[in-house]
Amino acid sequence: MSGAGDPTLSGENSKLPARRILFLQGPLSPLFKLIGECLKSRGHDVFRINFCAGDWLHWHGENCTSFKGTVGEWPEFLREYIRQNEITDLVLHGDQRLYHRSAIQIALQNDLYVSVTELGALRPGWMTLERNGLSTMSHFPSDPELIKKIAERAEEMDMSPRYPSFFWLQTAPDVAYNLTNVFLKPLFPHYERHTIYPPLVEYARGAVRLLQETKRNAIAERKLAELTSSGARYFVLPLQLEGDFQLRRHSPYNSFAEVLETVFRSLAQDTSPGTHLVLKSHPLDVGFENWPDVSKKLSEKYGVGHQVHFLDGGGLAGPFEAASGVVTLNSTSGLEALQARIPVKTLVPAHYDIAGLTHQGDLSSFWSNPKKPDPELLNSYIVALAATTQVRGSIHNKDGVRVAAKNIADRISARQLNPLGAFVDPPPRLERARELGVPL
Repeated sequence: MSGAGDPTLSGENSKLPARRILFLQGPLSPLFKLIGECLKSRGHDVFRINFCAGDWLHWHGENCTSFKGTVGEWPEFLREYIRQNEITDLVLHGDQRLYHRSAIQIALQNDLYVSVTELGALRPGWMTLERNGLSTMSHFPSDPELIKKIAERAEEMDMSPRYPSFFWLQTAPDVAYNLTNVFLKPLFPHYERHTIYPPLVEYARGAVRLLQETKRNAIAERKLAELTSSGARYFVLPLQLEGDFQLRRHSPYNSFAEVLETVFRSLAQDTSPGTHLVLKSHPLDVGFENWPDVSKKLSEKYGVGHQVHFLDGGGLAGPFEAASGVVTLNSTSGLEALQARIPVKTLVPAHYDIAGLTHQGDLSSFWSNPKKPDPELLNSYIVALAATTQVRGSIHNKDGVRVAAKNIADRISARQLNPLGAFVDPPPRLERARELGVPL
């Protein structure tokens, strides 16, 4: 086991021929530039395409190119860039960003090896690294028996918490990136951002929310105490951000308001008045949608207003403690709930939506008889996940970002993404997702 907690790379794969590796947009962090430096030190040629001034701020210099065309011009630009520079590998953060969706398709058509990063599923202290796609597009198996076999093949993993997040390492790079894009917009006039809110307005609202945090947390704690002291049976529904690609691209819903309607309708039809639902706001939500009012109106529409409780503060540990179950669209909070041995029902095929882990029936059966996760399968899933699609490190920790860069560079250099049989083609969740109307 390596000191970083990442599986040791096998000798036969760690000395592949030097390659020509193209990076697109990364997280708001020095991570991608650090990965590039690691790969160059291993003898690979590294290239970068910037789409906006914020991208340039994180990485510019040798072999960096700026794309200043329109979204419609991007596919042909990329095809020609790949041909002229003889690119062999593509690395990007998030598979559903506007420019990344077409880039992955073009890369696969040209037999490039595609590496996709994301924040870790086993947070904190981990990053996700998968081949070709994430979430619904993940090639990680959904067959319980295969997952168990992968876990058996995996080396012993150090799962201890590492690299705690620091607030300013989460916020400062974000602010610097977006302010650079605002003030230097004329340099990249056609750039289309993947976020949905104007950054300056979002920061202003976020600052107000931050000033109110202590008060909001106290109110949420009081509401939860009142509910638990009453002895009421309740379920938890963590809200997801409107800009989250898990909602926008990996689900059939256009807004989380539609998720609320689905859940409230089921709650009204299939449960007794003694069953309650706790809605928990997302910690990064700045209040554009005013979810307390939206949820109040929708719950009253379906006659369940007295059963719905909105917590606009605090964490998930408190609500999870006495919860009968957790309903989620496809949030990582569902995996947190499983790890706490709480029954989970997903509304779309989340990465962890696997028979034996999550409730496989409909919402109606979940309210009445929620199925708990099988402990043995859950342990196998965590081990298999950590050994194949997760790497140690964090972009929100000064030491963690360098550890993440080294570990990710090791995997990319050795082409060991989704190892140990954890690459199943086609993506095993995709067909079921499309049947539900997911636009992929």
